[in-house]
Amino acid sequence: MVLREVLAVAVLILFPGTAMTASSGAPASLDHLPPMVFYVAKGAPDACGPGCDSWIALEGMVDAGAADRFRKFLRRQQDRRLPMYFSSPGGNLDQALAMGRMLREKPTIARVARTVVKECGSEPQTGEACLVLKRSGRVLEAELAEQGAMCNSACPYLILGAAAREIAPNTVLAVHSPKVILSIRGKPSEKQRAEAVQRGMERANRIVAVYLARMGIDRGLLDLAKTVKFESPHVLARDEIFRFGIDRREFVETPWQFENAGRAFVSKIAIARTSDGATFRTTQLRLFCDGKDRARLMLVREFDKSAIGTSSVALIANSEKPLTFAVLPRVGGFEIRSAAIASDELKNFFAAPHLQVGEITPLPDGKSTQAIFEIETRGLEGAWTQLSATCAAPPSSAGRSIDVPGMAKAPAL
Repeated sequence: MVLREVLAVAVLILFPGTAMTASSGAPASLDHLPPMVFYVAKGAPDACGPGCDSWIALEGMVDAGAADRFRKFLRRQQDRRLPMYFSSPGGNLDQALAMGRMLREKPTIARVARTVVKECGSEPQTGEACLVLKRSGRVLEAELAEQGAMCNSACPYLILGAAAREIAPNTVLAVHSPKVILSIRGKPSEKQRAEAVQRGMERANRIVAVYLARMGIDRGLLDLAKTVKFESPHVLARDEIFRFGIDRREFVETPWQFENAGRAFVSKIAIARTSDGATFRTTQLRLFCDGKDRARLMLVREFDKSAIGTSSVALIANSEKPLTFAVLPRVGGFEIRSAAIASDELKNFFAAPHLQVGEITPLPDGKSTQAIFEIETRGLEGAWTQLSATCAAPPSSAGRSIDVPGMAKAPAL
């Protein structure tokens, strides 16, 4: 975050610690990062949600002139209320807060994702040729990429200005305390330097506290950020995102997406608030080819510590016969389930806007709980079409395993 305060002896600058060197994790210089750019992108039908194919992309470092450019950009958009997707390492705090106040005057939804402009081709998205396109004022054909997209440092404060914020479970919000770098005027003493740094820190905390109160965000966000070292940004957990009021949805899910990381598959992530109201539970669904005429659906999720024994889970499309999962050996704190599906049966999934997931969980007192929740099928048919083009006869199951992010390899399917 960057914050300027003109003093007799110094200009105070607070930089984000979110640009890291690959080797050490220490802050890298932000001088090479392009300043924030704003443009309208257009994707496939429903690319940004049901009935939504166009959005505003905001990406790059929040530089000293970002707020003025953003004001002019919004003026050109007139009454269009497109969702906004952010991808930023942070930057100037004063500018981020000013932009956030502008968002509050123009009701919109803020989300985190990278916008991949197709016309850039093999050119890096931050390459000069691609940036020229993004600054052209044209509507650019693009795709959204949520996986691993980041909004760090000053960026989370910026998006708090939006009337609605939807943080996908596969994206990152990170905060930290600021670092004060003095740009010296004259020859200040060590005491003057220390006092200047202290005033800068106090001012940053003061203006952020006022801003959070105006945006209806819990002061706990600032209290947390103040404890986080500049060199080691803290990635907000889902319960923190919920508790601070950044995104108060109790159930969050991604669309189904085709991925090809060594082995091709279709994936979906869902995060649900648990019955205790204080924690969230993550579930990942992965759909694999299992030969030309069969698919295999794997369900991986955090183990329910309140359960005793093994719960049963079924997936239902409309009123069709439930798809039941076989339980595989647990890996770490995760439970893994698997079910085979004939390729033709997937058509029932495509035809349903939602799938129902039912679960019966045995409890220590001999009773059991029953829960049913729904997940969207948005993106499933298109992703399966991509996956099925890669299908071939399955390899021998002996020793075959699946990599699960953040886990050891899951057992053979």
